[in-house]
Amino acid sequence: MGTYAAVVLAGGAARRMGGVDKPALPVGGRPMRDRVLDAVADATPRVLVGPADAVPEGVRVTREDPPGGGPVAAAAAGLALLDPDTAFVALLAADLPLLTRSAIGELLNELAREGDSGERRPDGACFVDADGRRQSLCGVWRVAALRVGLDRLAVERGGSLAGAPVRALLAGLVVREMPWSGEGPPPWFDCDTDEDVRRAEEWAR
Repeated sequence: MGTYAAVVLAGGAARRMGGVDKPALPVGGRPMRDRVLDAVADATPRVLVGPADAVPEGVRVTREDPPGGGPVAAAAAGLALLDPDTAFVALLAADLPLLTRSAIGELLNELAREGDSGERRPDGACFVDADGRRQSLCGVWRVAALRVGLDRLAVERGGSLAGAPVRALLAGLVVREMPWSGEGPPPWFDCDTDEDVRRAEEWAR
């Protein structure tokens, strides 16, 4: 597929964890957000959306408008920093400490895979969990399709993307859903609670 960009969303309120800076919590000795950024080390550019005191060299940092405005507003801020010719982007939550480069490769390959004759070209590919639930913030997408979705939502919501759900952004997109069939823990595992962080820590050992 060639080059791709990555936008990592790190601006959530983490209400279920007392409002801590969740992406900064360590798993395996490193902040979760850094582990996600490592999984897309070959992406150009890498964009982190959210507060960050220190990030790896070369990572672009921005904030959603307004701060705390949710993942769709954060996605819009991240896409605004992409180079104009960027065709593909990994859109990722910052609390995916088990994400790997090989998992990203699986998604990129799925997005590039030729479909059946007459099948509409996919707009994205993302993992689904063991219960078939779509993990939309563990996926890769065509930038043009996301921008169309953002523009549509902005019109529908009177210009503000704050509080918009991700499912509204992706409504109407053709998405290839992938169960994880590789070795190791599921790359889509996100850490919403302290118990989740403990489980990820055990897997990361």
